[in-house]
Amino acid sequence: MSLAIVQTLSENSLPPSSVAEDWRAGGFGLYLHWPFCQAKCPYCDFNSHVAGDVDQVRWRAVLLSEIARVATETPDRVLNTVFFGGGTPSLMDPDLVAAILDAVRAAWPLANDLEVTLEANPTSVEAGRFRGYRDAGVNRVSMGIQALNDSDLRRLGRLHSVAEARNAFAIARNVFDRVSFDLIYARQHQTRAAWRTELREAMAMAADHLSLYQLTIEPGTAFGRLANAGRLDGLPDDDRAADMYADTQEICGAAGLPAYEISNHARPGAESRHNLIYWRGGDYAGIGPGAHGRLTLGGTRYATQTPLAPAAWLERVERAGSGELPRQVLAPFDQAQEYLMMALRLREGAQIDRWDKLSGSVDILQKINGLDGLNVLHCHAGTLALTDRGRPVLNAVLRELLAEV
Repeated sequence: MSLAIVQTLSENSLPPSSVAEDWRAGGFGLYLHWPFCQAKCPYCDFNSHVAGDVDQVRWRAVLLSEIARVATETPDRVLNTVFFGGGTPSLMDPDLVAAILDAVRAAWPLANDLEVTLEANPTSVEAGRFRGYRDAGVNRVSMGIQALNDSDLRRLGRLHSVAEARNAFAIARNVFDRVSFDLIYARQHQTRAAWRTELREAMAMAADHLSLYQLTIEPGTAFGRLANAGRLDGLPDDDRAADMYADTQEICGAAGLPAYEISNHARPGAESRHNLIYWRGGDYAGIGPGAHGRLTLGGTRYATQTPLAPAAWLERVERAGSGELPRQVLAPFDQAQEYLMMALRLREGAQIDRWDKLSGSVDILQKINGLDGLNVLHCHAGTLALTDRGRPVLNAVLRELLAEV
């Protein structure tokens, strides 16, 4: 999956040495974006494009070129994770995935526990490629199941059935050591009782990681256009959606998959290491159309991005030798705000000393004390974290913490 980050960017001189290598607290990962899908889901606002025929030979040459370019800028770094997101990466030929991972192995020293994740749709055709991906070096699959109800799958624009999803999941469990899948809740006409039943069915599937997202209606999507026209009926009100969130915490926690992040649940040790790099403020290279990145080079942290259109990105790499748009310097104080926004998504929270170093010791304790009576934050042993009450209202808490700092 490609992560959109709210960011404040400004030009700044080199940061002090105390923050120049702050990224090391989060690690280093590689994100590769495959932008193609068989169909565009009506709720999806990711950079995905429907294409009947993709020249995977051409894409291979360009992706390998970008890996080599980024590797020359980040020599000797230990690579902790690789993530194939999309779009639908399970439409890639296993030979292409193998070539990419061969290039990755040649480009960087690898962590002993390197995590290589590939997002997949649970169709029978794509499940047939799982062994090829495993042989290429993929060791974790994240499956977009989205619902365990056939009528809702059709409404969500999904191309698989529940039976097909269960079969693909069973194949994945036999092929990979680690398997995650996504579900969307607060869907049209979904009752609280139906969600509780569906979630218990998901627990019975013995996944070690679940990403559970509330349906949001994004501008520019098919659902967004229907909502604007008053033609998207049956969506739950805020109270019912909040109840479904509470049910999610209760059922997953009782099954041994507590939330380690706002929307992500895992058995201890099965957390997504790649996404933890984002949330812990690490560095990550973003390759592919629409991919974002954060790279610390020569003591300065940069925000990177690429063109959204696949053809524009391909031509940029082939003609200019780089798929990136001009980089922007991310000043230390902007890093501090971004770190707080990301780290507070985690149950483990944010480290106060990292905030102090990045922000230049901007005092945030007064803001924390001002929120004390609401029981939304707690500070313990140098760590600031949301309480169970604060987690559903993260955005409101962040507005208060970052207002006028």
